[in-house]
Amino acid sequence: MFRIVLGIYGFFIGALLASSIMGSEQTMWMIVAALGGGIAGALILIAAYFVGVALIGAGFGAAAANLIWAGLGNEPHLAIVIGLSILGAILALWLQRYVIIVATAFGGAWTTIVGALGLAGDRTPGEVAAARDVWLVYPLSPAPGQRWVIFVWLALGVAGVISQLAFFAPKKGK
Repeated sequence: MFRIVLGIYGFFIGALLASSIMGSEQTMWMIVAALGGGIAGALILIAAYFVGVALIGAGFGAAAANLIWAGLGNEPHLAIVIGLSILGAILALWLQRYVIIVATAFGGAWTTIVGALGLAGDRTPGEVAAARDVWLVYPLSPAPGQRWVIFVWLALGVAGVISQLAFFAPKKGK
């Protein structure tokens, strides 16, 4: 299942990167680049299952570096970001099953919140989708000023982790 998710994310990341090369006034070439980049991105992440897990870990490592240093009121040095990204990638490969469970649970929880807010009439997800900025692909703050979103996200993410651990628990020997 995770390989399918990696393929979908690979498509979006590849489409985002490839379409950003084209000028926004070249609509046809932007679509062609997005489709080509999307297909290439999907194939790369499907074929590179372990690389995808390592990238998730590296992303968590880079995010951790930025969050820690933001709390200190600074930006981390490049070497710190690289070091924590490498550490995150190694840990992700070592704890592969759990990284996949946590990433899909919290990613799915966020997608659920954004979708539910959009269906409930919140205009933020729609405004992000309608923006003509190719780098703005997903609302990182779907309900600005509403702190309850964080708590709902955490609750849904934890529920997703628990359900995946219960549903996909390794079978005990006979």
